[in-house]
Amino acid sequence: MIPRNRMVVAAVALIGVFVAAYLLLYKLGLVGSLICGVGGGCETVQASRYALFLGIPVAGWGLAGYLGILLVAMAGAQPRFAGERWVSWALLLLTAVAFLFSVYLSALEEWVIRAWCRWCIVSAVIATTAFLFSLPEIARLRRGASDR
Repeated sequence: MIPRNRMVVAAVALIGVFVAAYLLLYKLGLVGSLICGVGGGCETVQASRYALFLGIPVAGWGLAGYLGILLVAMAGAQPRFAGERWVSWALLLLTAVAFLFSVYLSALEEWVIRAWCRWCIVSAVIATTAFLFSLPEIARLRRGASDR
């Protein structure tokens, strides 16, 4: 049976791919302005020095991360890989990193930048949702360990 939580993770990661791609296109100057609503928080966040991490736009990291999560979740939804332990480990690791990075970025927005980007909030919700729906993988790993 195909684990449904992996399909949910794949779906939210796909949304994350689109959000991160949009923010990356803006950061690279390929999109004129961000559609963010009132307040200008998105531009403030994107113009801050924290919009780069290790010299790469944060949105680029997000795009790579969401693509990785999407690929692992899709692989894990295939009958061929449904029981593979590496899928569970990879989903837990990738989504935990995405969640923790989102917490870090949200803390920067609140206490350092003092501006909120609505797209960043959406991305944080996506990362959190992916992480929460990856938690059933812990039970799969435990079952697999007890089978030995």
